[in-house]
Amino acid sequence: MKKRLAALAVSLLCFSSLFSYWLYTSDRLSVIAVAGFQETNPENNDLSAAEPEKELDTAQKEAIEQSLPEEEPFQEYDITLMAVGDNLMHMGIVNTGKQEDGTYDYSVLFQGIRSLLDISDIKIINQETILGGNELGFSGYPRFNSPTQAGDAIAEAGFNVVLHASNHSADQNIEGINHCAAFWNTHPEVLVTGIYGENGNTSDNIPLLTVKDVTFAVLNYTYGPNAETLPRGLEDHLNLLCAWNENSRALDFTTLNPQVLEDISRARELADVVIVCPHWGAEYATAPSSYQKTFALQMAEAGADVIIGTHPHVVQPVEWIEAENGNRTLCYYSLGNYLSTQKQAVCMLEALAWITFHVTEDEVFITDKNTGVIPMVCQYSSGPLRFEKVYFLEDYTETEALAHGIRNYGGVALRIEDLEKWSSEILGDWILPVSQILNTDYQG
Repeated sequence: MKKRLAALAVSLLCFSSLFSYWLYTSDRLSVIAVAGFQETNPENNDLSAAEPEKELDTAQKEAIEQSLPEEEPFQEYDITLMAVGDNLMHMGIVNTGKQEDGTYDYSVLFQGIRSLLDISDIKIINQETILGGNELGFSGYPRFNSPTQAGDAIAEAGFNVVLHASNHSADQNIEGINHCAAFWNTHPEVLVTGIYGENGNTSDNIPLLTVKDVTFAVLNYTYGPNAETLPRGLEDHLNLLCAWNENSRALDFTTLNPQVLEDISRARELADVVIVCPHWGAEYATAPSSYQKTFALQMAEAGADVIIGTHPHVVQPVEWIEAENGNRTLCYYSLGNYLSTQKQAVCMLEALAWITFHVTEDEVFITDKNTGVIPMVCQYSSGPLRFEKVYFLEDYTETEALAHGIRNYGGVALRIEDLEKWSSEILGDWILPVSQILNTDYQG
């Protein structure tokens, strides 16, 4: 009996060893097959001998898909844009920044709109006057030269787009433009548009700004340099809105420069949103001219999403432009001045454009809510002539209106009822309460 048990034990041990070896080789071959390899046989290296990998059935595929982590849904969000008009540095404004020690500080210029600067994503200002070099001395109308410290204050206030194509860009000739462009190189956080420095516009330059993964193109042009003919070489340093004759160099103020439409088309390919900022229109006219209307329609047809105009020194209307090709463009014909010591009462009314872009997974579009304009008032004193503050019209008081320096300097009265009347007639339903903007919880 013991012998039989011993023989049975030996048999079981041998069977166990053989079974373990089979499991090992079977598992190893399985691993090799899964890895996409086949054991190499020196005598028979036939790759076709490998067993084909079994295809998963529908239930298995569904089980694998369900085990994978779900993709996070796209979180929609908003991008806000604010823009103000002409930073028109008359000598009263220049002298406002002079300190007792002889230095210049212009941080006071933007304190009145600090609350909106703090919450907006894109902040645009039209720097009407050239920063042509402090060593030249400072000058006002008709040939401006403004302190570079005004540019420092613009950057420190948080503006990230500066428009520089104006009729005063060439007041200090090409050298002044070169100096201005070189100055802005010290503020790389600011996108400067409309002018080009020492090398000129040597490439097809489309100024781009990316905010929260959305790319904005900001194009800036001026109707001309306060002349009927274009100084030679200036076209390489200044973006021109109007067409001009290459032989006579005469400007055609009623015809849009074809380059503008080419730039918009190129910008359309590079950016999610195309903004065009033309320096145009008749001074002190509160309604857009026929050529402004024509140019705006051409820009809309070319693909502009937003048009923000400057130059007339007064506020002009806001409207949607519907092009025949289906393009739809929001147009601010003129924001008026931001700063000035002009003598016309209507020039003290100004506008701040506020636009809310909504971003979805598939598109970027302008929302009706919180898109419009905020009326403001520029306040200065006289004797001496000095800037005081920019007020929101809804906060402006009769006391401040009675104390405005325009009474002595310009010989005209500034009345709140006139400001409100002009604001209502020109801007209408586009007016936004400041409180509505400040109390909005913007998505993203």
